[in-house]
Amino acid sequence: MELKTNVIAEDGKQEILITRTFDLPVELLFKAYTEPEIIEQWMGTKVLKFDFQKHGSFQFSTSDPKGNKIGFNGAIHDFITNQKIIRTFEMESMPFGVQLETYEFEKLSENTSKLIQNVIYQSVNHRDQNLKLPFKQGINWAHNRLEEILTKSK
Repeated sequence: MELKTNVIAEDGKQEILITRTFDLPVELLFKAYTEPEIIEQWMGTKVLKFDFQKHGSFQFSTSDPKGNKIGFNGAIHDFITNQKIIRTFEMESMPFGVQLETYEFEKLSENTSKLIQNVIYQSVNHRDQNLKLPFKQGINWAHNRLEEILTKSK
């Protein structure tokens, strides 16, 4: 299966650059990251707390295949509708530390948009630990699911 989401992780750096072009208007793509009902559908998580605005915060929960609870949380540092989100992100049960994530939403046409996501980890080691998981396949699967769900809702 072709991976439509591009993941760039240069050796020795603390960051990952993720890009993806979607067959979705930028407004709809932005909603996928800012509306709890949509987030729950494509991420397969439960939204426990959601104050998505500048200086807000969020908390999600999911379960692994063995039934163990996995929590995610973060703080919103900047929020510009249909353009940008800057937030922290932490997987509560994983040793990756807190990440700083920047999401930029770019309108390409009336029906296409691009997501540029820059993730900065606390260390190269934290980033490399995350990349040992099926990270690329997982983010591609999530983006495919996002596009599928939102295409049906258009």
